Amino acid sequence: MDGKSFDNTAEKIAQLRAIFPEVFAEDKVDFARLQAVLGESVVSPNEHYELSWAGKAEARREIQEQTTATLIPDKEKSVNFGTTRNLLIEGENLQVLRVLQKSYFGKVKMIYIDPPYNTGNDSFVYPDNYAERQDEYNERTGITNGDGELNRQSLWRKNSRESGQFHSVWLSMMYPRLYLARNFLREDGVIFVSIDDNEQANLKQLMDEIFGEENFIGIFPWKKRTAKSDVPFGVSQDYEWIVGYTRGGFGAGIGYERKYYQSDDYPNDQWRLADLTTQKVEADRPNSAFNMVDPKTSKIYPYNPNRLWGVTKDTFQDYYDRGKIVFPGDYAFLNITIPAYRVFESEDKAKAFLKYGTEDAMKTASTHLPKEVGMSEDGNKEMVAFFGGKIFPFPKPTELIKYFLTIANDRNDSLVLDFFAGSGTTAQAVLELNEEDGGNRQFICVQMPERLEENSEAYKAGYRTIADICRARIQKVIAQLETARAEKFNLEGEQQPLGFRSFRLAPSNFKQWRGDVTGDDILKQLELHIHSEKEESEGEKMLYELLLKAGYPLTAKVESADIDGQAVYTVEDGTLLVFFDDYTPAVNAYVHQQKPQKVVCLDRVFKGNDEALTNFQLKLKEAGIGLTIL
Repeated sequence: MDGKSFDNTAEKIAQLRAIFPEVFAEDKVDFARLQAVLGESVVSPNEHYELSWAGKAEARREIQEQTTATLIPDKEKSVNFGTTRNLLIEGENLQVLRVLQKSYFGKVKMIYIDPPYNTGNDSFVYPDNYAERQDEYNERTGITNGDGELNRQSLWRKNSRESGQFHSVWLSMMYPRLYLARNFLREDGVIFVSIDDNEQANLKQLMDEIFGEENFIGIFPWKKRTAKSDVPFGVSQDYEWIVGYTRGGFGAGIGYERKYYQSDDYPNDQWRLADLTTQKVEADRPNSAFNMVDPKTSKIYPYNPNRLWGVTKDTFQDYYDRGKIVFPGDYAFLNITIPAYRVFESEDKAKAFLKYGTEDAMKTASTHLPKEVGMSEDGNKEMVAFFGGKIFPFPKPTELIKYFLTIANDRNDSLVLDFFAGSGTTAQAVLELNEEDGGNRQFICVQMPERLEENSEAYKAGYRTIADICRARIQKVIAQLETARAEKFNLEGEQQPLGFRSFRLAPSNFKQWRGDVTGDDILKQLELHIHSEKEESEGEKMLYELLLKAGYPLTAKVESADIDGQAVYTVEDGTLLVFFDDYTPAVNAYVHQQKPQKVVCLDRVFKGNDEALTNFQLKLKEAGIGLTIL
């Protein structure tokens, strides 16, 4: 819990170290060794094919930036906060993506975004100076008004075609967001991005670079209208494009199409490979924390404390005897570096039959979209039905998003992310599709509180920001589904918990040490840091910041107990215990009664009583309980 967001550079170095430990010297990458390991072919010629633009180097540096910002809960604007796992987050999406990285790295099944198309008539975030702290930039530019709403004339800058860097500005906006988006995807994850002709060619090259050409799924043409429009050269642009990529790994399972292998040892059943590791950590699943040994070669494959084996030490032999575990070198045609899980085609067909009643579900989807996905007029009709008017321009039809959710092929406990949420079409699609097929997908929707124009229909209807429209739409969808449930008997068992948790981007609740001060200013800073938290910080807001910066999801199970008149929080059934007010004998007794794995509290809770602090530390250490004092 260093107070900062996920460090992309450190993650990449860790990945490189895992593959090539021999190229590190004194904890630094020795590029001469790396070249020696990989051979001369890794050296690029002076000229090579790549997408380049003015500002690309700055956009790359933007990826490495970290933030101390946090997300604070807004229960009044939520629906069923305590039971739902859906999230609606207000805030600038690049900052929000940074904040969410630790908690949701590698956990999202599908991303869908509908970003600005760079038509010359839209606008998007492009601050002048990324080196400033967020609060400094906000103060200098006045990007927010008194209500915390984003002022369109400052942060949202119009990118006109007369600009000498028209395409470059758009690419610089998209590059870091897509790069961070890739980090969120599971190994079998997929991303779909809507775009029109203005930037489609650039987007394809940009995503080739970030996701890899080998992970390109296809470009899905979506017919948005039937009426012809007046355009240059007499060609009506009736189509938009949805560009799709996978994360990689063992395949995304798009539309149930999978690559199967045929081998002599299993002549009657083809098979594929799946990931043999799980998101569980050692503390959650100690039986899976073991070094796996190849019975044929005796080679040892160490476990990863942050991503354990999907089998336990006790069940390994049974899985191996049944042919469910494949080691590197078992088959000459495989290129794997760690043990993998074998799935037979017969098993896939059996699962498809149970889910959909037919093995035809195994067939792939096509880039030709069915007419049922609808057109722009269908998206407009949905908004009119909810709001009584066209209060949001060009919303995508819900059925279009449902189609991609369906071919993404995971309806059980899968996360869906949309960080250009707009009017909330993705949220509606997730909620409705879950009701239709019994799924339990959850959405994370991110939308900036961009202030609406005062002459707009939405503003006249009482909405002040695009985020307001998004929230209102989701609320209306939930109300509609609740009404539908009340009118029929539930014959299908457990249903998705309807609702969403509302959060908004905010500065950290804790004081940040500035390393750029010298002289007497250091003494002043020391005085300011007698207490780590800011004066206006509230317990629950600090709690969620600690959860995010410790890698817990925003939907982590949190239980609150009143001990001596103060709230003491227990997270995930004792994984973590947090309190912010006073250390008392009752609190001490409660901590030892709960037996958490770790305790976090503020330094000020001991009120300068060093003896009480020392005794608390010693007793926790004896009990095997970790302690972090802020």
